[in-house]
Amino acid sequence: MRYQTITYEKKGRAGYITLNRPQKGNELTMQMSRELADICNAANQDDDLNVVVLSAAGDTFCSGRDPKEPDAGCEASQAIASLEKVTIAAIDGNAFGEGLEMALACDIRIATERARFCLPQVSRGMIPSAGGTQRLPRLVGQGKALELILTTEPVNAQEALRIGLVARVVSPGELSREADNLALKISDYAPIAMRYAKEAVNKGMDLTLDQGLHLEADLYSLIQTTSDRMEGIMAFLEKRTPRFKGG
Repeated sequence: MRYQTITYEKKGRAGYITLNRPQKGNELTMQMSRELADICNAANQDDDLNVVVLSAAGDTFCSGRDPKEPDAGCEASQAIASLEKVTIAAIDGNAFGEGLEMALACDIRIATERARFCLPQVSRGMIPSAGGTQRLPRLVGQGKALELILTTEPVNAQEALRIGLVARVVSPGELSREADNLALKISDYAPIAMRYAKEAVNKGMDLTLDQGLHLEADLYSLIQTTSDRMEGIMAFLEKRTPRFKGG
């Protein structure tokens, strides 16, 4: 399918979604949100896909939503959050408002040295409504999240790294290669194990420690029944690279 506001390509077991409205700062529109939802739905049904990289054309990751389309950001973040695959946000330039909230919906965030992050909604008489008030404190803590939300002040890449908002900071010229290398590494691992690990971490954040440990144990037991688990054991014993098939 041909898209108008984003591009999508697949390399091996990795899919690459690129926001493609650079002349508008990659502002989110309803059309872009619908196209993202379509791609994410297709990605979830692609058994040969293990990881999805989200990036943007131009020198701005996403400046937020189009002011004329107030619901665009929510649908976009929901689409990204719905992905069962591992998701990586490759962020260059500004990730503001709904753009940052979309990045927060990803599992891993990589940023360039010139990236900046901001949730400016309070200064406009609103609040972050695409997951920002919930996902940000889970990453950086309640106090820091409230500071960022209530002051609306942007933070640079190094500060984002320090507080745990991003996992890595690289130069602009290294971003694509860093994202590729990470996606390639992750895409070789067992799909079911990665999905269960993601489920354990994400759902466990909303449980007590005891409940989370029970969830982890249940998922671990399910893993024992998969052919990928046996392949992992055999590959280790035979000192070779495992060939996981997602079964």
